[in-house]
Amino acid sequence: MKKHTHQPLLEIKDLTVTYINNSQPEKSGKTILEDLNLIINSGETHVIMGPNGAGKSTLANVLAKHPDYKIINGYIKYLGEDLVNHTPELCAQQGMFLSFQNPVAIPGVSNMQFLKTSLNTIKKFKGEKALDAIDFLNLIKQKIKSLNITEEFLYRSINDDFSGGEKKRNEILQLMLLQPTLAILDEIDSGLDIDALKLIANSIKSVKTSHNAILLITHYQRILKYIQPDVVHILTNKKISLSGDHTLADKLEAEGYSWLHSPPI
Repeated sequence: MKKHTHQPLLEIKDLTVTYINNSQPEKSGKTILEDLNLIINSGETHVIMGPNGAGKSTLANVLAKHPDYKIINGYIKYLGEDLVNHTPELCAQQGMFLSFQNPVAIPGVSNMQFLKTSLNTIKKFKGEKALDAIDFLNLIKQKIKSLNITEEFLYRSINDDFSGGEKKRNEILQLMLLQPTLAILDEIDSGLDIDALKLIANSIKSVKTSHNAILLITHYQRILKYIQPDVVHILTNKKISLSGDHTLADKLEAEGYSWLHSPPI
């Protein structure tokens, strides 16, 4: 693991989170994450793995300020600022990006409209000049070419009647266009065949720089054949229970999670 003396890009300390959705009172108040710690520095790729229901997607949603979750202890600092009073919009404007595990369809709103508005909103926040229609079209054509997406794709409603693979490519298209500081990718590899997996992995690597970071949530080791992480974390029992290098993912692939709970020999 790299040693850093500067401020972390993301710092999570003793984070405890409860579920507060009033439409599901039987679940409301349940502790989802407890005493979770994580530090991510610029230039790093981190992977979180863990069994179903461990809290991996919950962590992604908490970082993006989903309203169904409440922080009751600990803190999250992003770019040195406590996220306690941040809105999802402010997180996005400050360069946080979340690719959804199951992206929703938005009939009537084209990809072109959505992408242009998203990019120019971020540019406005940064004090940069917005792109006009021609400049934006030239830029987005470069992005779709690398993803083997046709121009017709841009004029379709967001995720409406998209295949699973198209939804994943659409999430990566957003990633490549918006160039976030922290990209949180929630099971971006699920349901992809080998060719699509390689394409997605290479696209993720293409946006990686020394000034941003990637947090990849996955169940499977196979995408890590193409994206070698700096750190692999295992999330079990509501917290990160073990961290290591990429060989930790190989051990999980071979042995599952049962050994984590076995007494030492």
